[in-house]
Amino acid sequence: MSTDSIRDRILDATVEQLRRHGPAKTGVVDVARALDMSHSNVYKHFASKSALFDAVAERWLGQVMAPLSKITADKRTPAPKRLKAWLRQLAEVKRRKVLDDPEMFTVYGTITASAHEVVTNHLTHMHDEVAEILRDGAKAGDWPGKALDGAATMLLNATTRFHHPALVQLDGGKSDLKELDALVDLLIAGLRG
Repeated sequence: MSTDSIRDRILDATVEQLRRHGPAKTGVVDVARALDMSHSNVYKHFASKSALFDAVAERWLGQVMAPLSKITADKRTPAPKRLKAWLRQLAEVKRRKVLDDPEMFTVYGTITASAHEVVTNHLTHMHDEVAEILRDGAKAGDWPGKALDGAATMLLNATTRFHHPALVQLDGGKSDLKELDALVDLLIAGLRG
């Protein structure tokens, strides 16, 4: 069995243990026991419980980014449409994560709270994808090519209430995503101005 498939099995078992027992009561020994392997085998792949939980958080956030990265990479679609689709997809993915499985979302929220580097990398990845779309739009003449990194930050900040998990949870998913679409239209008009 390949190292990647063993790591995936360990991560799958960790998620299942987290679902059953929560982060406080899930340890490397519990994960190893669920897989019928020694805990030293788990430690071959993850140096600590913290590293294991960071890997779970990284995989979870990677699942958030996968559909967004496809939108970013679609260079045939004009940048304004990609930007709107990207922000809408981000809101939809985050809403599903929060609302479809609230108990597991709480678990992920707990483990990501201590996965500072993983979360920082995720936020940087989001910013970089928005900035890439903005650069593509500037090259195509959709908007000026000035201060695009700052514009990417502002776009994410302006749409936070639709995609920040804590705000989605607080809102209970009641925000109408048509409002997000209207906001993004306004922001795109501002970029062009």
